[in-house]
Amino acid sequence: MTDTTKPGRDDFPYFMAIPTRWMDNDIYGHVNNVTYYSYFDTAVNHHLITAGGLDIHEGRAFGVVAETSCRFLKALQFPDVVNAGVRVARLGRTSVRYEIGLFCGDDAEPAALGTFVHVWVDRAGRRPVPVPDTIRAALAPLAAKAP
Repeated sequence: MTDTTKPGRDDFPYFMAIPTRWMDNDIYGHVNNVTYYSYFDTAVNHHLITAGGLDIHEGRAFGVVAETSCRFLKALQFPDVVNAGVRVARLGRTSVRYEIGLFCGDDAEPAALGTFVHVWVDRAGRRPVPVPDTIRAALAPLAAKAP
C-alpha cells in the first residue's frame, strides 16, 4: 500500500471477526497500538491454519514475521468487533506480503491498514524454504487485484 492508497472493505477477500477485549483498551480509552499487530497476526494465521492446513506444532515449515507496519486511521475501543480483512500483496518463492485492513463492525472505511511479511523457514534449521504448496494454494485466492 502506498501512502495515497486507502483500500476499502471490498478490496479484501478474506475476513475474520475479532471481538475486542476489555484488556485491549489502554489508559486513554482506546485499543492500544500494539494490540493492532495481534489482530493482524490472528487473522493471517487463522487463515493459514483453517484454509492452508498449517500445523503450528509439527509442521516442517512455518512463517516467521520479518516485517510489519501499521497506519492508524481511527480509534478502536472495547466493546467493538474488529473485522480483519486480509489480502496477499505478493506471494514470492519463500515469503508472503500480506495487507490487512481492520474495520470497526460494518464500517466501509478501515480503522487501520497494516502490512505483514512472513518468511517461510524449516522447523529444524530455521533456514528459508519455499512456501508450502498447501499454503500457496490457500493464499492464491487472496491475491490483491492490480490497480
